[in-house]
Amino acid sequence: MIRKFTFGTPFPTEAVVTPCPSESGELPYFSREGGSISCRLAPEIPVYGLGEQVRGINKRGWIYISNCSDEPHHLETRSSLYGAHNFLLLGGDAPFGIFIDYPGKITFDIGYTRGDTLTITPEDWNLDLYLIEAEDHKYTTIVRQFREMIGRSYIPPKWAFGYGQSRWGYKTEADIRQVAENHRKNKIPLDAVYLDIDYMERYKDFTVSKERFPDLPALVSDMKKEGIHLVPIIDAGVKAEEGYFVCEEGLKNGYFCKEEDGREFVGAVWPGQSYFPDMLNPKVRRWFGQKYKILLDMGIDGFWNDMNEPAIFYSPKRLNKVLDQAAAFKGQNLDLDKTNELLGLINTLANNPEDYRSFYHEPGKGRPKIRHDKVHNLYGYNMTRAAGEAFEELEPDKRILMFSRSSYIGMHRYGGIWQGDNLSWWSHLLMNVKMMPSLNMCGFLYTGADLGGFGDDTTEDLMLRWLQFGIFTPLMRNHSAMGTREQEAYRFSNMESLRQIIRLRYCLLPYLYSEYMKAALNNDMMFRPLSFDYPDDREASFVEDQLLLGEGLMLAPVCQQNARGRSVYLPENMLLITTSGPEDFRFREMKAGYHYVEAAENELIFFLRRDHILPLAPAAENVEQLDTTRLRAVAYLSRTGSYQLYDDDGTGKDYENPDHYETLTVSLDGSARRSKPEGHILTAEVFPVSED
Repeated sequence: MIRKFTFGTPFPTEAVVTPCPSESGELPYFSREGGSISCRLAPEIPVYGLGEQVRGINKRGWIYISNCSDEPHHLETRSSLYGAHNFLLLGGDAPFGIFIDYPGKITFDIGYTRGDTLTITPEDWNLDLYLIEAEDHKYTTIVRQFREMIGRSYIPPKWAFGYGQSRWGYKTEADIRQVAENHRKNKIPLDAVYLDIDYMERYKDFTVSKERFPDLPALVSDMKKEGIHLVPIIDAGVKAEEGYFVCEEGLKNGYFCKEEDGREFVGAVWPGQSYFPDMLNPKVRRWFGQKYKILLDMGIDGFWNDMNEPAIFYSPKRLNKVLDQAAAFKGQNLDLDKTNELLGLINTLANNPEDYRSFYHEPGKGRPKIRHDKVHNLYGYNMTRAAGEAFEELEPDKRILMFSRSSYIGMHRYGGIWQGDNLSWWSHLLMNVKMMPSLNMCGFLYTGADLGGFGDDTTEDLMLRWLQFGIFTPLMRNHSAMGTREQEAYRFSNMESLRQIIRLRYCLLPYLYSEYMKAALNNDMMFRPLSFDYPDDREASFVEDQLLLGEGLMLAPVCQQNARGRSVYLPENMLLITTSGPEDFRFREMKAGYHYVEAAENELIFFLRRDHILPLAPAAENVEQLDTTRLRAVAYLSRTGSYQLYDDDGTGKDYENPDHYETLTVSLDGSARRSKPEGHILTAEVFPVSED
């Protein structure tokens, strides 16, 4: 059951696609006082949600702020990251969900000020609030109702589930060819190479540097012959430059955000002083979205949108103000207080709230202009929406890869997200694990972190352990920053272990792709906390570093340096799978309860749940070469079991076609069959469930 309550005059975010009439009664569960609403939190009741945020799966004990932020330091002290995902699920015997559809800054104090109180404070009360309850009191039912309300999650092309290599620092065509050559020479699978800002002409959107990439269409074509897709970045800021066609068109048509007096707002990003397209205006969205055709026509079939919070390094007026104030320090003997004052002044340049309050949107459809900070969290969402709507027009029968840095609920219909500028820290590997179910709740299924870490210097063991988790995430991309250690798999002394783990990704793809598609088509979560499937197991509710993946797997990644194993909690008997590569699988049944499981540095451990089947394909160089007609089945059964496999051509959009489904059936005696005559099960390894 979903109930909607409207306060004031909300800005239409279009996050919700299923209409729901507003109620006029009193808001259940919450009391309203001043500018906040509050409700009591019973002891040990978990609070889930908020999508992309720091800290745990259970959000109790901290203050979180929905305010899309260019935040490169993902520390526990932070309250905001790149996304604004205002959905919470309060657990317990009578759980409920709450979605606050509000595009401005909103604060969630989840037991921080008072341990027994949730307090929600928007900057004003022009919003829609949805309460979601389930008769069966299941967490999964609440999430499914919410997901049905906000619309189907984005579905990428199948090749986008392959391994991708990226680095800010691939500056030339030769760099790209070298990356591809090294992967193929060392037999490391690869489906995509990403182009960061260096492919552009002086960081200008929809341009290509003729000096560094003299013939991009030929490069794209050559890479595709090897099964490799090139994925360029697109930024939010448009360089303010006379003669630059995007700038000229935007100025001529009034498509950029403006200050109150009607002048175009100017903020600096990569290309220096830039204008920001008014992404909330449908005409501007269509204009900007059509620009992707320039690269589509070169053979590109995937993009990533960046800097779209939007990030602002400085505004000229802010810079001049700071420089004038800083001049007063010249010639002074700066003590501690004065030094901190000067540094604090410089640190106000980037992403300053004054700048976000100084420009406006004209959203069209007869709506009045609105100040940016009131709708700040919608910018990245609508930039990606611009691309998604253009792809539907330009490539109506083909899936185009799209993911973004900034997002709001609703953007999940147009693209995925990557989890931003993390660091090569073990704690950020663990944060990657904890973000996955929270993002799935909010509709973001196609997601993953920069494997190995984006900033700082990774280590070989961190790279290996992160890949051991990353082979399960839909977006599997190794990405690093200029100036850090080069972290392509072939650069490490233990390249063979890294190669074998990446090859495992392709073995797992029949299962991972099936579970992704079923989650998207049925509005389910692909990654879940243990408590979602074991609600009566008190111990399961406290587990923060293990996840359920799809219907049959439980993941228990190793997230500690120098560890040679880890403690795990099993809510029921499970089959432990230990592997160091496609030719090395070992199996052991384990009883419910706590265990220490050994896992050497090159070993991946995960679990198959009772009465489930895991289909595995032979390893492949890329998704195009993946052979799903010849599968291996691993089964942990107390009776004859079956698995519903989903497989399609990976590019078309006839998602509901029943021909994409088939059933794999495995019996206790080891006999196995597939419902499609062209499919073969090469081997079926059956492990019977022991009697308790």
